[in-house]
Amino acid sequence: MTERTFLQWPDKRLRTAAEPVGEITDEIRGIWDDMVDCMEAMPGVGLGAPQIGVMLRLAVVDCSEERGQVVRMANPEILHASVQDREHDEASPNLPGVSAVIKRPRAVTVAFLDETGERVERDFVGLWATSVQHQIDHLNGKMYFDHLSKMKRDMLIKKARKLAR
Repeated sequence: MTERTFLQWPDKRLRTAAEPVGEITDEIRGIWDDMVDCMEAMPGVGLGAPQIGVMLRLAVVDCSEERGQVVRMANPEILHASVQDREHDEASPNLPGVSAVIKRPRAVTVAFLDETGERVERDFVGLWATSVQHQIDHLNGKMYFDHLSKMKRDMLIKKARKLAR
């Protein structure tokens, strides 16, 4: 594993949209492997490449109870989102020590390139859907707290800064 560190908010790369992946190569597979290692070390249920300073549209998600069910995605895009929402307490290693309850669609259909380079469409529900949406936000230069009101977002960031001292 290549040692990767999490960018810390307010690093500008966390606000920058990632570049599309042209093809799936051994280098891309290696980045995915590093991302899985970082996700497991947190421990977490997903990771977007920009979180570790890799500005490519790569994400990994594993919300399985037993672990080892990682979905590796390049250029993920949401094709359909359910009308029914789901709330979940979200956090990020890029802004440690704080979290917020975020409301997102309960289910999504996502298209992406898999580890073989094939375009796949897959349905995600529950925590899987929440994590996929959270990672796609990272690929678009957004953080989970962008879904909060300005007042709640400002309070969250202020609390995180206080904890970082």
